[in-house]
Amino acid sequence: MELRKAVAKAGKKFFAKSILVRVILVLGAFGFLAASIIGFLLSPAEFFRPAEAVVTIPPSASAREVGVILSRAGLVRSPALFGLYARIRGLDSQIKAGQYRLSKGLSTPVILSELISGRLAVQVFTIPEGFTTEQIADLLAWKELVERDVFLWAVAGGDFSYPFLKDLPAGQRRFEGYLFPDTYEVRRGVSEEELIRLMLERFEKEIAHLDYISLAHRSGLSLHQAVTVASMVEREAQVDEERPLIAGVIFNRLKNSMPLQIDATVQYALGAQKQKIYTKDLRVKSPYNTYLIKGLPPGPIAMPGRASLLAAVSPARIDYLYYVARPDGTHAFAKTLAEHNANKKKYQQ
Repeated sequence: MELRKAVAKAGKKFFAKSILVRVILVLGAFGFLAASIIGFLLSPAEFFRPAEAVVTIPPSASAREVGVILSRAGLVRSPALFGLYARIRGLDSQIKAGQYRLSKGLSTPVILSELISGRLAVQVFTIPEGFTTEQIADLLAWKELVERDVFLWAVAGGDFSYPFLKDLPAGQRRFEGYLFPDTYEVRRGVSEEELIRLMLERFEKEIAHLDYISLAHRSGLSLHQAVTVASMVEREAQVDEERPLIAGVIFNRLKNSMPLQIDATVQYALGAQKQKIYTKDLRVKSPYNTYLIKGLPPGPIAMPGRASLLAAVSPARIDYLYYVARPDGTHAFAKTLAEHNANKKKYQQ
């Protein structure tokens, strides 16, 4: 009897221990599985040849909201886990707003670290066609990308060795026409020189793509002359279809030894973008005032885009010598002064 009781007691102990071991094994398996799942969800979204994505983190976004933004861009596997991980680490309030270019090969912890440091934040800006160097300086200073005076100093005297800049006179107008108007993306902390180089490189790629120097030479122009004509077309035209027509008028007037009388050159000479040009403005003494000089001004008056660059080397074959702006931004073209005066009376009085 006692032996039977002892055996039963030992059996119960063994059974209890076996249950405990099984529970421990099951919990361990669940723990391992949970750790594996969490590890997978925190791992990079892509392992092989990971792409990059640009995301914008708005000010005051919660960690969960940031997780959703990252998830939609394919940068994290779980937006909820990103938010939970940031909160557990006590970092959810330290994420910096801005635009970021991030690799999909980064893990969630590394991405969170980058969003906190702000090191990979990028800023996108657009240089509109027709802007001048000073307008670019104002725009970049307003976006807090440059110190305006430092930018203009770098334009005037910086060392930039590009073949198309050879023999251009020093000064703040040195790169007028050559800082290509486009949309750019830069990281925070970029220097003034790097920004200038970025725009000059973009111009270099554009003229190479167009084989522009050859096109200019076939038209009897140097690159500088072609860019100068293109800049005037850019400032005068608002409709792409009219760019070759305006270029045609410019060349027709040059051929006839007529002053170009382009209002945009007067604005450039005045250093102000005036809505209306008055008679006294036409008398401003400047080599850029094409009401007073014959031929082309000494250089470009703005940054031309592709359409204006092409118009300068492919002008329309027309007989027009005059044009006047209509209220809708298009132009009325004329062959004779009498026709031109009639157009002026019709559209500008």
